[in-house]
Amino acid sequence: MAIPDFQTMMLPILRLHEDGLVHANRETYDQLALVMNVAEQERGELLQSGTTPKYENRAGWSLVYLTNAGLLERRGRGKYIITSLGTETLKQSPDRIDMRYLKKFKGYNDWRSQFSREEESESHESAESTATATPQERMADGYKHFRAALADEALAMVKSCSPRFFEQLVVDLLVRMGYGGSVEEAARVVGKSGDGGIDGIIKEDKLGLDIIYVQAKRWENVVGAGSVRDFSGSLDYHGAKKGVFITTSSFTKDAREFVTRIGEKKVVLVDGFELAQLMIDHDIGVSTVTTYTIKRLDSDYFEE
Repeated sequence: MAIPDFQTMMLPILRLHEDGLVHANRETYDQLALVMNVAEQERGELLQSGTTPKYENRAGWSLVYLTNAGLLERRGRGKYIITSLGTETLKQSPDRIDMRYLKKFKGYNDWRSQFSREEESESHESAESTATATPQERMADGYKHFRAALADEALAMVKSCSPRFFEQLVVDLLVRMGYGGSVEEAARVVGKSGDGGIDGIIKEDKLGLDIIYVQAKRWENVVGAGSVRDFSGSLDYHGAKKGVFITTSSFTKDAREFVTRIGEKKVVLVDGFELAQLMIDHDIGVSTVTTYTIKRLDSDYFEE
């Protein structure tokens, strides 16, 4: 049979995790192919980019959606286990799980809204609405869709890494953004706090015309106004007027409002979502798979 679309794969994939064990992606792909009668030849069919098997790409997207809906949970790189919500869902014996079905889950809706995709059209769910979108619009929607999933996966990887790795990631990111001079210099001046984060002073530019106090915490709990207030006080102690507070979690509304009322000091709050976006923008922990160039007709060339 033809390779099923990624929404059709969702329910069979969830059922494959019904045993409550941790399953690696390779195991899932192999079992799914048997369940859905996907031939070996079809499994070898590549995307147009020529680098990724179409079958595995679609199965991978199914895993992303099921995970963000809260039906599956990541257990390390390329490993998943079913959640209690996933088990309860299977007990209801759904005929199909797709994007429309996942809208009943808060995790899925929060994921969509977090990545500013509320404007995303129903073109992913309806052939009729797909026909109303131009190819360029569909490509733009597809890019936002892919970037959202990539950011979510990148943040999950950051949270699963060791504190030492996180410290190095922050240094690499700041230097790639133009701060701190070199990786070696930035690593020297940014001290390790020993609690899953880093803090220290870093150059705003390569010449060191100004300094920035940096604090980065690999936390799960939401960061409140108290922590941000303490951070603002640390700027005064270190003689800095600018600060960047990075966390893998998020900030409360009070914390974000606090930084607007601190006078001459400038404090930027970077939550987990923004951290993942910066990693993508500056090629930290990600790499380019393929590039599509959109061209238009140059009418000036044809003038005689």
